[in-house]
Parts: sequence; structure tokens; C-alpha cells
Amino acid sequence: MSPVATWPAFTTKLRSRQEVAEGTMAFHFEKPANWTFKAGQFVDLTLINPPETDSEGNTRGFSIASAPHEDFLMVTTRIRSTAFKRVLRALPLDTQVKAEGPFGSLTLHNNVARPAVLLAGGIGITPFRSIVFSAAKEKLTHRIFLFYSNRRPEDAAFLDELQSLERENPNYKCIPTMTGGEKSKRPWQGEVGLIGYELISKYLKTVPSPAFTTAIYYIAGPPGMVGDLRTMLTNSGVDDDDIRAEEFTGY
Repeated sequence: MSPVATWPAFTTKLRSRQEVAEGTMAFHFEKPANWTFKAGQFVDLTLINPPETDSEGNTRGFSIASAPHEDFLMVTTRIRSTAFKRVLRALPLDTQVKAEGPFGSLTLHNNVARPAVLLAGGIGITPFRSIVFSAAKEKLTHRIFLFYSNRRPEDAAFLDELQSLERENPNYKCIPTMTGGEKSKRPWQGEVGLIGYELISKYLKTVPSPAFTTAIYYIAGPPGMVGDLRTMLTNSGVDDDDIRAEEFTGY
């Protein structure tokens, strides 16, 4: 029997927090000097002796929203009324938490001839922020299409910087789409509606045919969205082996 795999565990301090969308906060922690991860992976964070807890416990898994080259470890979450989220939101700066990882394989494929199509819903953007910023830093030649669905621009974490990144990486295209833009206080003239076959096809026309079935697809978001998009892709001729997905529940 092979030995059980182990991942590094360490303590880290909270350095800053900021609201990155309505009801969504990013938390910046110290990044250990010799600790590494791949863009798209996640960590488990455990609160140490929190002032309150509940049946969900003191540990949560978070996609790493920062890129490997950045000098901080950033996680981002919707703020909801659980003991963990309440404590995290009020955590004094310099408080230590336990971290373990990295885990996960939602990482960019190696074959640069195949486009990467990233399909994000809401807070599912977090692993993809890491991936696209890492690709720009490393000057990767993958064609990357990031489709990012939210109700309103106000709900879309990192929206401005994800759009601005196009200037740094000519191989990258950000396509945000809003499902409730009419309720926004911020003017919206971009794409509207859910991510689907028509929207994806519209932008993959810029890649030599048959881009739709040769791309590698990455999906991150609510379970319903992930399931619907996976079904749509397989019904459209995409091989299931070319679809990589991560469901975000309870956020």
C-alpha cells in the first residue's frame, strides 16, 4: 500500500481585507517564502480558537484568487451569515489562521494549440483570476477566453482588472455577461444573458475552426450552472475529457 499523500500545513497572518464587489470580500494573507502552488488550486483555511462556531465547523476550502507570482495569498468569498464568515470578516489584522494545501487540479492545460475556455459564474471567478493573471505574467501563448456571468456589474468581483488585463495579454479575451443588468446602478452595454452555446460560439469564431470542439473547457460556479454548462457542452460535441469543473456550494 502506498503511503498517504500529505500537503504542507502552515500558519499565516491576515494582512488586509477589501470589498471587491457588493457582498464579496477579498482577504490577503502572508505568503510563506518557500510555499508554491499552481494557478487554479485551492487551500483549506482553519480559524484558530474562533469566538464563535457552528455545525459547519472552523475550516473552509477556498480557491486561491492570487496568482503564484504575487507576494500575497488571497482568498475571496461571498459574505453570508455563518459563524465562519462572521468571524473571518471581523478578524483583526495580524491574526493567525491555519492553512493547508495546495489542492486541486483545475489548472491550465499544456497544449498551447488548444484554446482555453473559462466559464465562471459569480464567485467561481476566483480560480480563473489566478489562471489569467499567471498566464499574462508568464507570457503563455494559449488563447484564453474568459466568460464571466453575474447578475449586475456591482456583483462581479475583479471585473475591471480582468477587463484591463486584455491590454497586457493579446491572447486573452474577457467576456462578461449580465443576467440582471437592468437592475444595475452602473450602465452596462456589454453582453447580457446566461453563458450558452451562442455566446461561446460568437467569440470562438476568432480561432481557426473547429474551435468549439477542440478547446479545453473549465467551469466554476454554482452547481446548477456547472451541470447545465456541462450538459450543453457534451450535447454540442465536446468530449467529456475536455471539460474540467469545480462546483461552488454554500457561498
